[in-house]
Amino acid sequence: MIDFVLSDLRRVAEDFWPAGTAESWDRVGLVAGRNEAPLRRVLLAVDAVNATVGEAVEWGADALLVHHPLLLRGVHTIAEDTAKGALLASLLRADCALLAAHTNADAPEGGVSDVLAARLGLENSAPLVVGADPTSGIGRVGTLAEPVTLEAFADRIASVLPATVSGVRVAGDPAREIRRVALCGGAGDSLLGHPEVIGADVYVTSDLRHHPAQESLEQSAVAGGPALIDISHWAAESLWLEGAAARLAEALPGVEFRVSERRTDVWSFAVGCDS
Repeated sequence: MIDFVLSDLRRVAEDFWPAGTAESWDRVGLVAGRNEAPLRRVLLAVDAVNATVGEAVEWGADALLVHHPLLLRGVHTIAEDTAKGALLASLLRADCALLAAHTNADAPEGGVSDVLAARLGLENSAPLVVGADPTSGIGRVGTLAEPVTLEAFADRIASVLPATVSGVRVAGDPAREIRRVALCGGAGDSLLGHPEVIGADVYVTSDLRHHPAQESLEQSAVAGGPALIDISHWAAESLWLEGAAARLAEALPGVEFRVSERRTDVWSFAVGCDS
């Protein structure tokens, strides 16, 4: 058996999700850890939060690979009376490295949006915003093999995603026919005005804000445009983890890769809902 170290995980992750393909504002790659540290167990999760860090430490993981960077925005202290400082201290004491693959894992084939498109049955899917490689880029747009109603398509999405408090929220006529689908895994209301989104029958994304969504629907009523489906940010991006773990396990035989069992969707419960 080959004895792998953290630098091997960094090398393979860079091959799969090159840091140079991340958005300019993003902060991906190694956050904390020693290149020469032994690598036996790696936990994958969407977020580095108390639940997943605790899970990694309890399992004895040598690395925690997450989708969302812990230090995305400026941090001026990692004192242990701050949330991020406490998380880093827990990882460092357990000799557990922390790495992130974010927008560099959103864009490629097998990335977040690509996996979501495949799970929803999109055919001939292509990036909404094409990257340097024509097969990679932000979001996806494609067609369903057979048209379905908006309500049936929402049910399909719900069956694919892990359950969350917010579920699947839909804006549009339940009986509307859906064939052309645009989607963006993660927060995507910045793409509401994209021509491929406007030309689709439905746009699926997360974190849709009131005003951008309302303006999109009002414009659609005048000039045509998509129905909207808002899904949990965590749920949408969690679908990528299993495939990522499988690819890493194949590249680093003998290292154990596990997907976190913790659900890090932020909402605990809902009241007063009107469907």
